[in-house]
Amino acid sequence: MVPKYKRILLKLSGESLMGNKNFGFDNDVIAQYAADIKQLTEIGVEVAIVIGGGNIYRGMNEAETGIERAHGDYMGMLATVINGMALQAGLEKIGVFTRLLSAIKMEQIAEPYIRRRAIRHLEKGRVVIFGAGTGNPYFTTDTAGSLRAIEINASVILKGTRVDGIYSADPEIDPAATKFNKITFAECISKNLRVMDMTAFTLCMENNLPIVVFDMNRTGNLRRVVTGEKVGTLVTG
Repeated sequence: MVPKYKRILLKLSGESLMGNKNFGFDNDVIAQYAADIKQLTEIGVEVAIVIGGGNIYRGMNEAETGIERAHGDYMGMLATVINGMALQAGLEKIGVFTRLLSAIKMEQIAEPYIRRRAIRHLEKGRVVIFGAGTGNPYFTTDTAGSLRAIEINASVILKGTRVDGIYSADPEIDPAATKFNKITFAECISKNLRVMDMTAFTLCMENNLPIVVFDMNRTGNLRRVVTGEKVGTLVTG
């Protein structure tokens, strides 16, 4: 089986790790994600991952919490490292070699992010998990995913969500929403479709980096996307 993409950046939300819980991790979800990622490594795909932190900490209103935005963003970055460690444990449990790289130095648990080192790990067949976002406040993990994908010369960003692609409206709210199988960056902007935050989306558009939005919770979907099956929605120039 020849994959369509040789090197991918998989973007996962922190909330996806919760499953049906209200906080933290669902071990069954982590096990499913790990098994799906392992399938990619077995067909020679180089896999990098960025995970959000919303299942542990989400930036909140400063007026309500008294926590200033920058401080709260750093707390969120630490949450992404915890999520990275959880997924790392799930992958290594089933025999997948991994490396966790952090944009904030914490040598006891993660390597510091160095672009060339990350690429070398990928070339050696290790799954690379990027933690702590960009290492800077005011940037989302979507932006971290776009930035890291460009830095490592990934072929595509795969954005794993709870829905099976991009719709004209929220399909969980509007049953009349229609799905796009393929759409351009310009069309997403003109139709005001929120694929990612605008900083992340603009990075992809300016660097001609395609995005595939798909349902990560359906077992096997990740392999289907990577091998070229028509799954989810493809966003291109």
